[in-house]
Amino acid sequence: MNKVTDDYPGKALSTDELKEKLANEANASLIKESKFPTEIIDLPSKGKLYPEGSSLSSGKVEMKYMTAKEEDILTSANLIQKGVVIDALLRALIVSNGEGQSVNYNDLVIGDKNAIMVAARVLGYGADYPVEMTCPACGAKHKQTVDLTTLENKEIANSSVDSDGHFTFKLPVSKKTLTFKILTHADEKLVEAESKRMKKKKVGGNGVTYELTSRFKYMIVAIDGEVDKTKIRAFVENEFLSRDSLAFRQHVETVSPDVDMTVYFECDSCGHEDSSVQMPMNVQFFWPRA
Repeated sequence: MNKVTDDYPGKALSTDELKEKLANEANASLIKESKFPTEIIDLPSKGKLYPEGSSLSSGKVEMKYMTAKEEDILTSANLIQKGVVIDALLRALIVSNGEGQSVNYNDLVIGDKNAIMVAARVLGYGADYPVEMTCPACGAKHKQTVDLTTLENKEIANSSVDSDGHFTFKLPVSKKTLTFKILTHADEKLVEAESKRMKKKKVGGNGVTYELTSRFKYMIVAIDGEVDKTKIRAFVENEFLSRDSLAFRQHVETVSPDVDMTVYFECDSCGHEDSSVQMPMNVQFFWPRA
């Protein structure tokens, strides 16, 4: 497929990505001319995970308020069936990087995408999000309203990421040093595709998807300085000890920028309190009852 140079050095766009870029620029121009209300959203990554010159290095995105037109996206049976309805919605709502430049949605790391999703809900339907919580102690169910504006971004420390947006971690057992990146939306799609290929190729009916190892292959960019992809894949498939894998996954969790989706919960039935219960996500998040 033909490639064209994007707005920062070393980056190339596929034909489909170029079409998306041009559509985003046209959408932004239309919104600007119509003076449609927008808001600037701070990204958890602060732009530190994107290449120098990338529009996302601003650490912000400009979003427009949701309209009935975007609600058509949410109710599209075709998009729902394909599992891309949220992505289609967010693409339609992102205007720019807050500085007039278009944003390539595929370049967004997952935590930043989650922040945009929460902002889209707040701008579209308000901050109050009714949920049903299950007490982890007694199992009782309680209705609760979460104020989405109280959710905080989990940001990354300046010292933990290098100028390329990469992190390092020394495995506790093998003592190998991994250099890794946080996956983008495009990476997640590649992981999903590889998992499906691996399932067809190797599984033989046992139902294993190999998603974890596929994810590692795209996250790890070097092992003890070795950047050869074939050697990295061989390590992941044959040498990655489970204790090292667990420690690595725990470290990735601590350094990944995201939105903290945990909320305070108090059970009316047994009195159990927990300040970090995972907020449930349901259809009401983007489709509140009329």
